[in-house]
Amino acid sequence: MVTRPLARRSLLRGAGALTAAALAPWATGCGADEDVVTFFFAANPDEAVARMRIIEEFQRRHPDIKVRPLLSGPGPLQQVSTFCAGGKCPDVLMAWELSYPGLADRGVFLDLNTMLARDRSFAAELPPNSIDALYDTFTYDGGQYALPEQWSGNYLYYNKRLFAETGVRPPPTSWEQPWSFAEFLDAARALTKRDAAGRVTQWGFVDTFVPSISAGLFAMNNGVPWSSPRMNPTHLNFDQDAFVDAVQFYADLASRHQVAPTASELQSTATPDLFARGNAAMALGGHWRYQTFDRANGLDFNVTALPLGPNGRAPCSNIGATGLAIAASSHRQEQAWEFVKFATGPVGQALIGETNLFVPVLWSAINSAGFAKAHSRVDNLAVLTQGPSHSQGLPITPAWPKVYALMERGFGPVLRGSRPATSLARLSHAVDEVLRTP
Repeated sequence: MVTRPLARRSLLRGAGALTAAALAPWATGCGADEDVVTFFFAANPDEAVARMRIIEEFQRRHPDIKVRPLLSGPGPLQQVSTFCAGGKCPDVLMAWELSYPGLADRGVFLDLNTMLARDRSFAAELPPNSIDALYDTFTYDGGQYALPEQWSGNYLYYNKRLFAETGVRPPPTSWEQPWSFAEFLDAARALTKRDAAGRVTQWGFVDTFVPSISAGLFAMNNGVPWSSPRMNPTHLNFDQDAFVDAVQFYADLASRHQVAPTASELQSTATPDLFARGNAAMALGGHWRYQTFDRANGLDFNVTALPLGPNGRAPCSNIGATGLAIAASSHRQEQAWEFVKFATGPVGQALIGETNLFVPVLWSAINSAGFAKAHSRVDNLAVLTQGPSHSQGLPITPAWPKVYALMERGFGPVLRGSRPATSLARLSHAVDEVLRTP
């Protein structure tokens, strides 16, 4: 494991170097005659620096293999589709949980089972150190189209000072100690503050994720999976009573109970800013928010599990993983495989854990001293370390982009309070048509 600390000046220098490299034209950056592995990914500046650290350590250990980082601009999926269709596909590509099936279905990604079959020692090391649900996420139609590199599930951040000042009992410390929807709502009500004119000065709850998927996450915690089966489903459970009830509960947080801001109330500010400034007591989000909150002046925060609905059996997060894939058209598949193995293997995952940007996907890295040290401000570390194994997946289907477009239209009025969640039955029928004829 590399233990060299990253000074802020080094971080900024690394980010600048990455940006310069990523701006190389695709035509020259991905040429088949160049002895370099190209690595395409999307990242904010902090995430880009973490990627550079992994690349630099890989090249130190493999001086014969050079890696060129290619940082995505807006619309990374469209970029991948465009350049791969034009014969300029990067060798290694970041794969997103919900979008990779379409690329796998079109033959863009290599089935990594071919590499695992030849690399028996690495294949044998994976199972005892891995979280099955994360690997299964990138298994589509019998092929392993990516190896997971980070867990990006959602949980709750909460402001310890605001809980203490209000006298509200702190939330649970792990996924094994669930709190109920009712307890969560009571806490959000107690932690919502208004001035003499009735204007909210402190929200009980804000959502820093995608509202329609967050609403579905509440449904998962009310005992309803998004679909059965998860892979290539023909029906999504938007019409089940427990799903509808949970979506209504989520929508009512803003429209009825007024413990969360409405969309119109968020036009001048962002939900992460509200929590970072101490104007919100709880925030739903993933680990990608951790460093922002860690840097916020005067913010004393912790993390907790999502609440459990009356029909739920155990609280859960969403899997929310990203992985690394290899282009089927790559002329450097063996070199690309060495890099993918490193980044998703024990050394690369230990580096990821030390950055405090991501939750790694191997038990050796999750339970390492480096991961704990990077999250020393969090008392409830078990919420992070146990999160991947307490996660359920969203549907894996090539039709997801069409499904999501329908969801945005169908969930929008419900989340704005202009329609009841029972209207999702109509959405369910429309989505089923898409799933039958993707």
